[in-house]
Amino acid sequence: MSEQASPVRPARRSTLRRVLPLLVAGWLVLEIWLLTVVASVAGWFSVLVLLLAGVFIGGWLIKRAGLKAFSAAVEQSRDPKPRQAQTATTLTVLAGVLLIVPGFLSDVLALTLLFPPTRALWRAGARRAARGVLNSTAPLGEDRFADAMRLQEQLRIHRPGGTVIQGEVVEPGAGPRPDTEYRPPITD
Repeated sequence: MSEQASPVRPARRSTLRRVLPLLVAGWLVLEIWLLTVVASVAGWFSVLVLLLAGVFIGGWLIKRAGLKAFSAAVEQSRDPKPRQAQTATTLTVLAGVLLIVPGFLSDVLALTLLFPPTRALWRAGARRAARGVLNSTAPLGEDRFADAMRLQEQLRIHRPGGTVIQGEVVEPGAGPRPDTEYRPPITD
């Protein structure tokens, strides 16, 4: 007698993965509609000039952010300090990419990434989202982004050359245990 394997249901896709194509399609339709509305008011030549200006300004922003990050890396290699100021180039590069993408909604979004008050809101939202992913209870292998964030956090904690402090894990409520294991003395 042969057993038939029961069919395995594929893992359920996350809400974001199901909704993202719809959001992208809606964004594109809205961008095209806004381009036609602005073109009917200001003319197609003005729209073309604005889009080209966005491409050049976006490229300039990306170049500036790259040079700033490079100079910060050179400074860090010359004088490594534990708490040097961050250059915050990620949001600037993202704003440059959004300016290069044709459309006025992406340009408005890019401007919110450039101005300090709204940039702080974006940073706070990103930190909150990253904290939520780090604290997610999704099993390993189910959410790739959560897995990547956990790995990054582990790599941040276990840097080479870090100080190792010997100790033991004590379960709460287990009470004191007799110390019977040999530990080598700490030497410097």
